Amino acid sequence: MPVVLVANPKGGVGKSTLATNIAGYFASQGHAVMLGDIDRQQSSRLWLGLRPPAAAPIRSWDANADGDLLKPPPGTTHAVLDSPAGLHGKRLKEVLALSDAVVVPLQPSIFDIYATRDFLDRLAERTAGTRTRVGLVGMRVDARTLAAERLREFVGQLGLPVVAELRDTQNYVQLAARGLTLYDIAPGRVQRDLEQWQPLTAWLDAR
Repeated sequence: MPVVLVANPKGGVGKSTLATNIAGYFASQGHAVMLGDIDRQQSSRLWLGLRPPAAAPIRSWDANADGDLLKPPPGTTHAVLDSPAGLHGKRLKEVLALSDAVVVPLQPSIFDIYATRDFLDRLAERTAGTRTRVGLVGMRVDARTLAAERLREFVGQLGLPVVAELRDTQNYVQLAARGLTLYDIAPGRVQRDLEQWQPLTAWLDAR
């Protein structure tokens, strides 16, 4: 069962947006998907509570009183984990042991870039020699700006792939408020965003 971890130690970079839409993509492909939320804010769990019954089903991946993820029930084929800001140490090691892929959202801000650098270094150390792949996703990126160019220069020094660059759009906000993803509505309404997601979904499927 592939498990995708969405992680970044900085808050407000778009982890829950990525996690919910990755889960929505898997569900749209007919997979039996679980979405886990190990963040105390429980944003993804809240989103699941808003999800309409007619949408492709996504189940919650529950944790026990200690925050340990319970074993997914039989039949689950794909899982996505939304993680908290400040994920490190033993907790990071535990979730990485479960994960086949780690998606790191990163905004084109000098503060976000440097706040993420140490985490990426630790991630590289912990995943070296393992089956776990790491990919970066630029969030709220305007490709025409100097900030976007700085982000590409920074990432170019890391040896990690940028698997997608996603624009800043209200589509994500409006869909999240209804428990929906890009993959739950008519493609024509979000065509530009779906095109930006194609490299990311191809990377996720290339196990």
